[in-house]
Amino acid sequence: MPIKKITVVGAGVMGRGIAYVSALNGFETTLVDISEEQLQDAVETNKNIAKKGIERGRVTEEQYETLVNSLKTTTDLASAAKEMDFLIEAVPEKRSLKQQVLETAAEHAREDVILTSNTSTISPTELASYTNRPEQFAAMHFFNPVHIMKLVEIVRGLETADETVEIVRQVAEKMRKETVEVNEFPGFVTSRISALVGNEAFHMLQEGVASAEDIDKAVKLGLNYPMGPLELADLVGLDARLNNLRYLQETLGDKFRPAPLLEQYVKAGRLGRKSGKGVYDYTKDGE
Repeated sequence: MPIKKITVVGAGVMGRGIAYVSALNGFETTLVDISEEQLQDAVETNKNIAKKGIERGRVTEEQYETLVNSLKTTTDLASAAKEMDFLIEAVPEKRSLKQQVLETAAEHAREDVILTSNTSTISPTELASYTNRPEQFAAMHFFNPVHIMKLVEIVRGLETADETVEIVRQVAEKMRKETVEVNEFPGFVTSRISALVGNEAFHMLQEGVASAEDIDKAVKLGLNYPMGPLELADLVGLDARLNNLRYLQETLGDKFRPAPLLEQYVKAGRLGRKSGKGVYDYTKDGE
């Protein structure tokens, strides 16, 4: 069955980004969130990204019109699930929240619909257990910012069918993404490495090894990373990074124990770009 209608659940940074690449590339896309305000903000953000893309020659006028016409929003997941061909769950990394979304989607979706999650750490086998179709479930891990980052990790659960993996791959490729197939293990490939590097950067900042700016500069220029680990943590969200590290510590051991400074920043409400301040202050100079 050809995939035409995609439902994305969660209008946060990742969900709206996934909805952007979905609608821009011709999928009839429904973005679902409990907040109407969040949905409208997501739509306007996506339009602005596309307009900037036009100015830079990366997006055509035709693609912009496709985005505007293809992207719909709703607060009613059950209704959207009845119409969809493919689900991408992109809510925060909380098992209870993901369980609620996946159970509702599975209850109302057609039997042939594939369900996926944008989880960066949680077991696809565990998430699949919340559905009535584990063979039609996989993790589909996008990266932030979604409209720029090329990779999607496709992660199998215990019962994920080969056909499911192939359909997920086709969907990702139509969104103009490269894919890698990963066998289930906590943190997959990228989250484990990114969490280790980012956490070590926080330890170095805490120990006074160098300033945040110089740690990021050293990693970018010395190791050829496109973004420093502390900049990346601010972009991802320090609370999200902390949650990932706690899960990895629980499943893989103490080498993933979160740096105390990271925990302190989260307690202080310094969550990164989304709160205006994290490692860096984004309220200055119009940043």
